[in-house]
Amino acid sequence: MHKLPFDTVLIANRGEIAARIIKTLNKLGLRSAIAYHEVDAGTPAVSLADLAIPISGRTPIASYLDIEQIIAAAHKANAGAIHPGYGMLSENAEFASRVIKAGIVFIGPAPETIELMGDKIRARNFVQGNGFPVAPCAIEEDDPATFVSRARAIGVPLLVKPSSGGGGKGMRIVRDPATLEAAIEQASSEARRYFGDGRLYVERYIERPRHIEVQVLGDSFGNLVHLFERECSVQRRFQKIIEETPSPALSPELRTRICETAVGIARAANYQNAGTVEFIFSGGEFYFLEMNTRLQVEHPVTEMITGVDLIAEQVYAAAGRKLALSQSDIVSNGHAIELRVCAEAPERGYVPTTGKVLLIEYPDGVRIDSGIMQGQHITPAFDSMLAKIIVHSPTRIEAALKAYRAVRELVLLGCETNASLLAQILCDEAFLGGQFHTGYLEEHPHLAAGNFAAEMSAFLASAALLTRPVRESADAVPELHAALGSWRN
Repeated sequence: MHKLPFDTVLIANRGEIAARIIKTLNKLGLRSAIAYHEVDAGTPAVSLADLAIPISGRTPIASYLDIEQIIAAAHKANAGAIHPGYGMLSENAEFASRVIKAGIVFIGPAPETIELMGDKIRARNFVQGNGFPVAPCAIEEDDPATFVSRARAIGVPLLVKPSSGGGGKGMRIVRDPATLEAAIEQASSEARRYFGDGRLYVERYIERPRHIEVQVLGDSFGNLVHLFERECSVQRRFQKIIEETPSPALSPELRTRICETAVGIARAANYQNAGTVEFIFSGGEFYFLEMNTRLQVEHPVTEMITGVDLIAEQVYAAAGRKLALSQSDIVSNGHAIELRVCAEAPERGYVPTTGKVLLIEYPDGVRIDSGIMQGQHITPAFDSMLAKIIVHSPTRIEAALKAYRAVRELVLLGCETNASLLAQILCDEAFLGGQFHTGYLEEHPHLAAGNFAAEMSAFLASAALLTRPVRESADAVPELHAALGSWRN
């Protein structure tokens, strides 16, 4: 096999995904470099990297979005390639373009493809124009003056969505036509605030849908394969918290149809590198939702059932190598589930939580992708996800049981997490029966309510009593009291 055209890769990201990328780079015999803000000094990713280059900015997040600094850091590290991870600059076509212009390999699809498929309106029009299924919709920029009337003509319920961004920001469900204009105004304002782009579209809201996505992989020789689907319907506020594969909702025939549709869409876009085609699924039908032109947070479940290292495949594709896998080489084996452990309080409306990690102990026998360490301060500066627990078993029920045991064995003191909610879901009858959809948590609010706080208070009190300083303090008799001897009033 020919040597790769670069020996050092700069990671333009942080947290668990940066640590995950470094592991694969080590396996491939490549040097890893990371650009990091001072708040991340000492984190696992910075400690694991062969070279760490500090960057700065008005805020920590601003430093990771500073294209000039990231490219300068790559030059400083003599990096021949940049891996963007997910989030941050990973779907920024300008970033990809400037990396390439700087003579550095961008580990991801071509900038033109990011521009085409990263814009939801453009991607939707492209997919529909190539004959693939999309839900009925009205696009604001087609004719702004008639946008509201065209949206009303579709009929409620409707979903107002921004053209840019993700993570549920700027999205509104409209069930009463009289509230449509207000929802559009709010969504546009939020989209401008978060993404700097207030363009919207409105589509038919599919009731009780499932979110199913397909992993695709392509090279510069026109080869494209899928690595099966992921079921991502357990969400709160449009953000996933449990993913699994295979989906319990698909028959073998539907699985083949949706995976082949995803490959068809990627092929039409001349897609190269790793990507994900997302669909809304309901009543045996599926519609294109969007394409993510990057690695997904939930990529580990695909790796567990196929044995394919997706980051290694990304590196090879970016280096110009021909895809070594044909579709028949990729086999789905067993069932995998991923749990996102987040710093948040489900019983208080999923508000983000903060604190210093006093103690962290991960369960044995499962895969852990983590970006935090003991002593680290969890702040609201970044996304609330702290770590991922990934399990793999021969069947779905066995995987759910393994995941339940793992999350119950997780010890993370000093910052509230959603671990109790994850455990509650894993033993819920509807989840175990595969009967859920993207509104599942809203329909089962008791799962988030729980008595987590009381349980955790009792646990923390017990844990505190087991520590030497607290026990010695409790046992100590103050000198004045000791001098009283056996005197009693």
